[in-house]
Amino acid sequence: MSVASALRLSHAPAAAFALVGLYWGSFAAQVPVIKAQIGANDGLFGLLLLGTSVGLMTTMFLAPLVDRWLGQWAMPVASALLIAAFLLPGLAVTPLAFFMAMTLAGMASGLTDVIMNARVSEVEATSGRSLMNANHGMFSVAYAVSAFATGLGREAGLPPVAIFVCVGLVALGLVTQMRMRVAVFEDAYEDTARFPYGVVILCGAVVLIAFMAEAAVEAWSALHVERTLGGRAAEGALGPAMLGLTMAIGRFGGQAVAERLPDLVVIFWAGLMAIAGALIAAAAPVPLVAYIGFGVLGLGVSVIGPLGLALVGRMVPARVRTTAISRAAVIGFMGFFVAPAMMGGISELFGLRAAFAFIALLLVGLFPLIASLRRRG
Repeated sequence: MSVASALRLSHAPAAAFALVGLYWGSFAAQVPVIKAQIGANDGLFGLLLLGTSVGLMTTMFLAPLVDRWLGQWAMPVASALLIAAFLLPGLAVTPLAFFMAMTLAGMASGLTDVIMNARVSEVEATSGRSLMNANHGMFSVAYAVSAFATGLGREAGLPPVAIFVCVGLVALGLVTQMRMRVAVFEDAYEDTARFPYGVVILCGAVVLIAFMAEAAVEAWSALHVERTLGGRAAEGALGPAMLGLTMAIGRFGGQAVAERLPDLVVIFWAGLMAIAGALIAAAAPVPLVAYIGFGVLGLGVSVIGPLGLALVGRMVPARVRTTAISRAAVIGFMGFFVAPAMMGGISELFGLRAAFAFIALLLVGLFPLIASLRRRG
């Protein structure tokens, strides 16, 4: 199945994936200037990013209710809230204001994430086709384009809030494409005795590790290039842009690879590649070598998260598929918010090189999870 065919089939959630990518790509490229704007050091900035975790935890309880309540309007409404929420980090000038802004952004982003992944799962279930890699690829393309464009905006002297307004104008056009009919599945929330929590936790942990590695590069690669390696603003923005570009290539290519090789085999080799990329980035003497590291890591980690979510759908009964994928997704999305804070703490104590080396160690945790999933068949 071609990537174009997969995106046509799932065009509504694909627009949501692109919208979320636009905002996190722009945010990643603005980390150095936002950090300076609020006057935070590495450790404090990492802790402030935990505001997004607070928002996500709230989303974990609200998303199913909001989804059932709004139905076909859930994805457009969640995306519109994300557009509004991301104006706030650009306006924040104190650590407390930034924490509150990231809490609201985390709530809106988490709500959109859970709903759009559930919609992809529904389309997969009704069509019998694999669509996760293509949709996550749209996130990566939008992320790379937004990070690069944001770097140009920073070079031109635009403040963060002005850049987020520009992103919002593009995002509003995507919102108009997101309304879709919601598939109706048997409600399985009451049948907790038979719910496959073991599979959900294992696959969710795979997604969590992948998203933690991805989020670490998203949030700290620009600062690593600019501060550790002495790059300029545009050079710093190329860090997250390189990650987004290679992740897009990996995910679109993974659409074909996943149809030919077992998922766990792909995750194993992708994990090894991601470890190598993290170590290259950690040891890089100049920005060019760091870009290579970010690119290799991006190629490797790109397919791990989508395949982890796809595994949930294949390993659980059909009647709980959407619920199981949503819960695994929530576990995975925690990585986007835990990793930046973790990186900030390690960087404050030991420097950013050590922080990126720790990402390589984190990725080693994939291999016992692969072994446990293989034992479950």
